[in-house]
Amino acid sequence: MTDGIRRLLIDTFRWHDPGPTSSHLVSDISGWWRDPQILAALGPALAALATDEGPTVVMAPQVTGLLIAPLVANALGVGVVPAYKEDQQRAIADATTWTTTAPDYRGRTLRLGIRDRHLRPADRVLLVDDWVSTGAQLRAMAQLVAVRQATVTSSAVIVADCPPAVVDELRIRSLLHSTEL
Repeated sequence: MTDGIRRLLIDTFRWHDPGPTSSHLVSDISGWWRDPQILAALGPALAALATDEGPTVVMAPQVTGLLIAPLVANALGVGVVPAYKEDQQRAIADATTWTTTAPDYRGRTLRLGIRDRHLRPADRVLLVDDWVSTGAQLRAMAQLVAVRQATVTSSAVIVADCPPAVVDELRIRSLLHSTEL
């Protein structure tokens, strides 16, 4: 199954050149969300990267992580804890634990928060995301898990584009490496 989903992910991925004012190509993963075969296979494929660890919940960052997390959680038979990005226009009306990320691939720092009532000390958390470059968001989610006295089992991502030290630190398992795209 993994080879089939890997081929579909590669075939539906695009690099775009935004033009002469940009110094780099821009990734386009929109084809992944359009393909029903990918949607059917993605959750089980990412879940298979972590089934031996017995996670009790999946945590993912807003926005694209929240597309993936329910697919993985469904395959594992567990629930989802969203890590929300702070939004001055829409506050979370619940007790929330917050942390700030290290700079991401764009140099931005973000505040991520989880609702306290959704993560218990006994939880074993699988961190999930679509693409990891610096590990900033995964690291921040791991900090939230630690503050809530739960345990991170590992991280399952679609694309790893980070140094081996980050892969080791965050126990990242991926379906693809960016060099395959």
